[in-house]
Amino acid sequence: MTTRPAGPLVAVLGASGFIGSAVLRELARGPWRIRAVSRRPAAVPAGARAAVEVRTADLTAPGATAEAVRDADVVIHAVAHIAGDTTWRIGEDDTAAERVNVGLVRDLVDALAARPRREPAAVLFAGAVSQAGPPDQDVLDGTETDRPAGAYDIQKLRAERLLLAADADGVLRGASLRLPTVFGHDPGSTARDKGVVSLMARRALAGEPITMWHDGTVRRDLLHVTDAARAFAAAARHTGALSGRHWLLGTGRGEPLGAVFRQVAALAAEHTGRPPVPVVSVEPPAHAEPGDFRGVTVDASAFRAATGWRPRVPLAEGLRGAVAHCAAVCEGSPP
Repeated sequence: MTTRPAGPLVAVLGASGFIGSAVLRELARGPWRIRAVSRRPAAVPAGARAAVEVRTADLTAPGATAEAVRDADVVIHAVAHIAGDTTWRIGEDDTAAERVNVGLVRDLVDALAARPRREPAAVLFAGAVSQAGPPDQDVLDGTETDRPAGAYDIQKLRAERLLLAADADGVLRGASLRLPTVFGHDPGSTARDKGVVSLMARRALAGEPITMWHDGTVRRDLLHVTDAARAFAAAARHTGALSGRHWLLGTGRGEPLGAVFRQVAALAAEHTGRPPVPVVSVEPPAHAEPGDFRGVTVDASAFRAATGWRPRVPLAEGLRGAVAHCAAVCEGSPP
């Protein structure tokens, strides 16, 4: 660890994951002290201005979370249980997922409650727009009544409520940043995107059809991972204005998935030299959820007003970078 001027200590939990590693890269540009905590060692960003301490830990082990956040001024909780290689879907009886998605927040609250009396730490939780459940309207702005349907969203909402209850009790200053579909790659990326954009890019590069469970008109608000990381960095600078509630992140544009996938197919064809693979509709599987067939567009104006953040990466640029990265390194891509 390189010695640099002291600043606020930010503990990034899940610092080697897709979201956490992007947050680490963004924070490393600023005057912070960072404790990057994850099961496998996080990569220290090249040219980091911040002082970065890398710590490996299984946060589900007794006392591990308390040690990870010891003396932290800000905690960014970017840990989530991902079932399998490409999906966040989990079963209702998945106790391992519950231990990570809910139990770690409970451990975090207990750890901060046990600290000696001092200024409460700020905690930023990586939530999900889908916690609201299948939307009744075209645009979500954070005022919706939460009615999650899937086990993952139910667990994320339980964790968020634990955090906000602790905020109300004065244990900490907590806020949840609910993320839409996050995708992408930047030159400093160290973690693989396991989301739908990357999955479809790998299929197209391998010459396989891109499949949809609908007619392609279902919309998704697609946020580049770099913009998601910038949002957390902005939140870390404005914790006082954000604490006590959840905030929605998004671009304000709902992109028809059929058009997005056709663009992915065209970009993949530039790498393979073959015609674009077809984009086809297929019967949905048994595990499909109501939200899979509802469009999502996010109005993030409240968060933008509170922090000054705005998304900067255009969709076309983000898709091109994601496909190029998959062509270079993703498993299953042709040489």
